[in-house]
Order: sequence, then structure tokens, then C-alpha cells
Amino acid sequence: MSAQHAILAALVLPLVGALGIALAARISANLREAVTLATAAALAVVVWGLLPELMAGERPALRLAEIVPGIEIALRVEPLGMLFAALASGLWIINSIYSIGYMRGNREAKQTRFYIFFAIAIAAAMGIAFAGNLITLFLFYEILTLSTYPLVSHKGDANTVRSARVYLGVLLTTSIGLLLPAIVWTYYVAGTGDFVAGGILAGKIEGPAIGLLLGLFVFGVGKAAIMPMHRWLPAAMVAPTPVSALLHAVAVVKAGVFTIVKIIIYLFGVDFLFAAPSSGWLLYAAAFTIIAASVVALRQQNLKRLLAYSTIAQLSYVVMATAILKPLAEIGAATHMVAHAFGKITLFFAAGAIYVAAKKTELQQLRGIGRRMPWTMTAFTIGALSMIGVPPTGGFVSKWYILAGAFQADNYIAIGTIIASTVLNAAYFLPIVYMAWFSRESTPPQRDHGEAPFSMVLALTVTAALTIALFLFNGPVLELERQLVEGTL
Repeated sequence: MSAQHAILAALVLPLVGALGIALAARISANLREAVTLATAAALAVVVWGLLPELMAGERPALRLAEIVPGIEIALRVEPLGMLFAALASGLWIINSIYSIGYMRGNREAKQTRFYIFFAIAIAAAMGIAFAGNLITLFLFYEILTLSTYPLVSHKGDANTVRSARVYLGVLLTTSIGLLLPAIVWTYYVAGTGDFVAGGILAGKIEGPAIGLLLGLFVFGVGKAAIMPMHRWLPAAMVAPTPVSALLHAVAVVKAGVFTIVKIIIYLFGVDFLFAAPSSGWLLYAAAFTIIAASVVALRQQNLKRLLAYSTIAQLSYVVMATAILKPLAEIGAATHMVAHAFGKITLFFAAGAIYVAAKKTELQQLRGIGRRMPWTMTAFTIGALSMIGVPPTGGFVSKWYILAGAFQADNYIAIGTIIASTVLNAAYFLPIVYMAWFSRESTPPQRDHGEAPFSMVLALTVTAALTIALFLFNGPVLELERQLVEGTL
């Protein structure tokens, strides 16, 4: 298969899979889930098959259609997009295994619709990852928003629908009201919206307008959850846990920070952007979001809401690292996308397993649960340690590179933010770990529950193992991102 055919297959396979899921569901649930797993595996093979060519220095591209002269739907594979696509396609397999146990164990309704829209969301994520210009990225960005709305509103009760409307409203308002004008402005001043190493805006815009355009992009990409555009993320916690994993680890928030990093590197160009005084606010906005979200997380008593605010903080690590403008920090930003994906999906998988097996959602209900669910809580502990940045987890690697870049730049705001947020992360994660393993249950359980269904435990065990593997075997990720740094800095 040629690289161009592989790029097209990465978009088409999930959509064909969605159709196959709908047809298979008419026969049996087992066949429906087999089609889901087969599609996810096929996508991973196709996407990961592009890696050798990329590592050899090739940048395969594909033009799909020309909308009007000079504006086309185009795809291109580059290191940052490859990282996002490989991450999303690989985690789709694990999330699908987990989803089978969760949806059956929790006796969820509308399971076929769930798998169909999940597949469509993955197709949109592939389009975002391989977008060759702003128009293509915006198209798939909006498809991702619309395809995840039925997933967030899955339960269908009044509270869920209300929260899902907040999710949809914030993301559509920011993208149409801020991101789209930024795209139009870019095409107007630069004559193109293509993603080019080194950027396209140098000499085309100057002064305060640079900071204003950057603001439209950053706050227009609501999926990155930079405060105050973060309210959609806690609202979306009404969704089933596999959807929360999709939102936090597989596609949605990763699409947000990926888009911001891609815009900074391939539209503005890091040298041009951070030579402009009007762009300096970005680092402070990211630092504020990290600390503020960590403080809010510290006050939460519901486990999924705590994890939601933790995600808001962790996402801004990526934005802040990009704003430091040092090679080590740029590598740390990309690596943190992977570390956060593995660690946070493990935490959400564990939260969902606890709910299915024990129907517990609040922190105080987790006392002593490690004795009854040792596999789940071991995985949770590993995920929590990665969020804090403790070795031997992937979170330590990414924070190490971000901190090293901050020291390179003598950026004491970034250094102080990383240290303070690490302390806050420990302050809200370690008490949970302690309660689970060392506290006695405050009330006897209504039933002597054990672990969640096997497929759920298998999935969270695999992602916990990946969190540790990233610490031990991070060479391929670092090499991929060195290509990005060498081509843009």
C-alpha cells in the first residue's frame, strides 16, 4: 500500500467500520463488537505502517478536493501529526476492549449507537492529525465535536442532556466565533493556510496584531481547555467512562493541544512568534490554568470531576512547554501528550471499573477498596504517580524534559509552575491512594464485590503497563519529536 493510499485508508477505515458495526448489530452483539475490534486493529496497522517512511525523512501528502481556487482539503503526514494519529489509533483498540466490559457490565442502553459514533470520532481525529492546512483541520475539528455530542449525551436523562449542551455550546461557540475568524484572517494576510515548517506569517503581520491573532487561535481551540474556555470538560463527565477516556486521553483534548502546538510551529513559527512581545501572555495563561485547575481539583469529592480538572491542568503543560521555546521543552510537550494519554486513560478506566463493580463514585467511598480490587487500584496508583511525575512512569520523562527546557530558558515562571503543580498533584492523588490501600472501609459493602469484568481489568492493566513502558522505552517517541524540533527550531 502506498503512503497516499494509507493516508486515505486512515480516514475511510473508521467510517467503513461504523457502517459495519450498524449492520453487524442486526445479527448479534458479539459480531458488532468483533467488527469494532477488527476495525480498530486495521486502523492501527495502517497508521503505524506510515512510521518507517516518516522516520526516513519522507512527508507523504494527499490532496482530496479543491473547494475554491487556493483552498483545498489536503492531508500531510509530519512528526507531530504522526504522534497524535499513532496514539489515537493504538488506544482505540484498548478502549474498545474496555468498552465491551463496561457497556455490558453496566447494562448500558444504545450500545450500537455508542460504537458507531466512537468510530466516527476516531475518523475525525485522523483527519485532524493529518490535516495539511487550516481549512482541513477546521472541518475535521467540527466533525469531532458533532460526533462526540451523542456520546456525551448517551444516558439521555435531563441532567445529562443539559450538560451535553454545555459541551456542545462551548466548543461550537469558540470554534465558530474565534477559531474561524482567525483562519480567515490568516488566509487574508498570508494568502495560504498551509502548515509549513518555520511558519507562514513572518513578515505578513506585526505588532499587537500578532498577539490578537494568537489569542483567537488559542481560545478558539476550546478543546485545549485553556481557562476560561474549560467549562465543557467538567460538564462532559456525565458521559459513560469509555467516553470520558475518549475525551481525555484518546482524541478530543489531545486534538485541542495538538492543534495549538501545530498552529504555533507551522503557522506562526516559534522564532517569529516569541520574538513578538505581544505573544508573551500565552505562557502566563497556561501557567494560570495549570495552577488554578490543580487547586480546583484539590477541592473535588467526586472522582471523575477530580480527574476532569486534573486534565485541564495537564493539558496546559503542553501549551506552556511549547511557549518556553527551547528544544528540550518542545520534546517535553510532545512526550507529555503521550504520557498524559497513557496515565489519564488508566485513571478513567480504573474509575469506571470501580463504578461497574462497586457503584462507587465519591472519594470517601474508596476507603479500603484496594483490598477488594487490587488490579484496578494498582493501575490507578501507577496512573496517579505518572500525573505527579514520579519515576518509573512516563509522566516523569515528559516533566523532566519540560523542566530542563525551562532551565535552558531561565524561565522561572515555568519552573515555579511545574514545582507548585507537582505538589498540588501529589496533594490530591496521594490521599486517594492512601485511602484505597491503607484505610479501613467506613461501612460494610452491600455485596462482596470483586474486580470489574475481565476485559476492563485487562485494558487498564495494559495502559498501566504502557505508562511504565514509556519511562523505560521512550526512544522512538523522542526520536520522532527530535525530527520535529530539528525541522522547526
